[in-house]
Amino acid sequence: MTDAKKISIYIDADACPVKEEALKVAYRHGLPTFLVSNQWLRIEVGPQVQKIVVSDGADAADDWIAEHITEKDIGITADIPLAKRCLDKGATALGPTGRLFSEENIGMAMAMRDLNAHRRETGESRGLNPTFSKADRSKFLEMLEKIVQEKLRAP
Repeated sequence: MTDAKKISIYIDADACPVKEEALKVAYRHGLPTFLVSNQWLRIEVGPQVQKIVVSDGADAADDWIAEHITEKDIGITADIPLAKRCLDKGATALGPTGRLFSEENIGMAMAMRDLNAHRRETGESRGLNPTFSKADRSKFLEMLEKIVQEKLRAP
């Protein structure tokens, strides 16, 4: 499986609800995976998984991922600016609900993020996020598997 060695998965891990699902796909395909966080994660991992603990700081994990990810890799994050940084490096960016970020939709995602932040700051919105569901988890798993298989088939 030499092609698998060309693809790595980078997980923005601090608040990621789909770490186990991402690891399941990574193990199935033998992909190097990086769990990047601001604190040590209590999660058992196999030999191809590295836990990267970065310094405290709002964007330290994002900066580490953006610095190391390459065009053949997959970034998993709910953070829209990090998703954009992954796309800017040519990588694939996938949200924990199975949302695939692309050049076509990242601009709108950034604009909606900024609008929602403004609404929270002005008190117009309390900023409640929708509940993460089993369907979201399932969609994520299905989409990650599809992306990995497409990348492994690509020349």
